[in-house]
Amino acid sequence: MARTAQPPTKGSVLTVSTLARLLKRTLAASAVALAAVSLQPGTATASTNPVVGGTRAAQGEFPFMVRLSMGCGGALYTQQIVLTAAHCVNGSGNNTTITATAGVVDLRSSSAIKVKSTKVLQAPGYNGKGKDWALVKLAKPINLPTLKIAETKAFDNGTFTVAGWGATREGGGQQRYLMKATVPFVSDADCQAAYGSDLVPTQEICAGFLDQGGVDTCQGDSGGPMFRRDTAGAWIQVGIVSWGQGCARPDYPGVYTEVSTFAAEIKAAAATL
Repeated sequence: MARTAQPPTKGSVLTVSTLARLLKRTLAASAVALAAVSLQPGTATASTNPVVGGTRAAQGEFPFMVRLSMGCGGALYTQQIVLTAAHCVNGSGNNTTITATAGVVDLRSSSAIKVKSTKVLQAPGYNGKGKDWALVKLAKPINLPTLKIAETKAFDNGTFTVAGWGATREGGGQQRYLMKATVPFVSDADCQAAYGSDLVPTQEICAGFLDQGGVDTCQGDSGGPMFRRDTAGAWIQVGIVSWGQGCARPDYPGVYTEVSTFAAEIKAAAATL
């Protein structure tokens, strides 16, 4: 299931399979979300940390991180555009309902920068499977560092960092403090062994600890970035938190939108906002 704070958006194919995918990272606050969670087999492993198995991020450690008011994460693609997941938003067009919170790890901090949205662009052709990216344009720029995106597959490997304000367990609520964790790359073959035809390997990238689980993104982390260092030591985004089976379960890695696949489309879409 997906890792957002809301059920699947318009245009999603609301089959049991799609609900299982698209409610993975939700806060499961609605009846639809709770129903989807109940369809998942197994029992969640409780954790004391959001971004299951993570630790608290330091103030200023990931200045590009953004919290969106619908219960998703995101990253500053530019100082006025947030890159997030398609399943976090409800189509494309003018939208002034989203509030972006940035500049803090503590969402209750008086230093938080809060800016309203003006427009949303959901990935063209998004239907609930693959193409899970979207852009949110803000009413004014946020003067913070941005996170560049991977334009080739050169960085689609190794160990990645994930961060978010997501839940401590499946079905849990969002957290006050930004958490972080590291997860290793999982091959398409191993990920398909877990998810079969639900995985779109040409558009998605997987990460997690296959044997033991225990570390993963979770509900409320959807749309947030998965990133690593590039050859110059700078952060580069390789994934967008998308979906998976439960949170931090053995044999079920997290599934992320493969940013390099959509880099050209994201760049072109941002230029239209």
